[in-house]
Amino acid sequence: MIEMYDVWKTYPNGTNALKGINVKINKGDFVFVVGPSGAGKSTFIKLMYREEKPTKGQIFLNSFNVSRIKERQIPAVRRSIGVIFQDFKLLPNLTVFENVAFAMEVIESNKKEIKPRVMEVLGLVKLKHKAKMLPSELSGGEQQRIALARAIVNNPGIIIADEPTGNLDPDTSWEIMKLFDEINLSGTTVVMATHNREIVNSMRRRVIAIEAGEIARDEQRGEYGYED
Repeated sequence: MIEMYDVWKTYPNGTNALKGINVKINKGDFVFVVGPSGAGKSTFIKLMYREEKPTKGQIFLNSFNVSRIKERQIPAVRRSIGVIFQDFKLLPNLTVFENVAFAMEVIESNKKEIKPRVMEVLGLVKLKHKAKMLPSELSGGEQQRIALARAIVNNPGIIIADEPTGNLDPDTSWEIMKLFDEINLSGTTVVMATHNREIVNSMRRRVIAIEAGEIARDEQRGEYGYED
């Protein structure tokens, strides 16, 4: 569960990226975060996994007060979150298997558990046969599926995605969204910032629209609502 109470984010140049945000995202929700470019969506997303810290207000993620935790506690918070980016952020010199395994190694998982779990999630994203390849040998869609496998390998309760289909063609985007849908149906909370009007309008999930740093809409079966 994610809760924000009167959250503000002001950058050093004086820009108010977020102004008085109040929101509650329950376990198992699938939420699209939409809005014009520069509206504050990425800041909203980054606050959840403590890439950014609020200037004012409280943010709770499961049992953690993310706005007040110490630096040494951040890894513990991130163990319960899987984060996916538009540009994949795969390690170029590691194989597909090694990229996914790395997420388990950094939290010091039992070595005996790593190989079977990595192969299991590679099977879920239908890329087990490419386990020994490097990211440069994969298509953009395949790289994003590996990024998704890496995000779910530790069984996080929450997946946070920032424009995960932004660099993908429409068909590949839908393949990725089907995987997100399956993950959500298994009980994982999904929060996704996106500019993809077609996906948002077709899936009709909860939509939080941010405009000029404020929540303009919060609809349970919402639509995209913008002309880009």
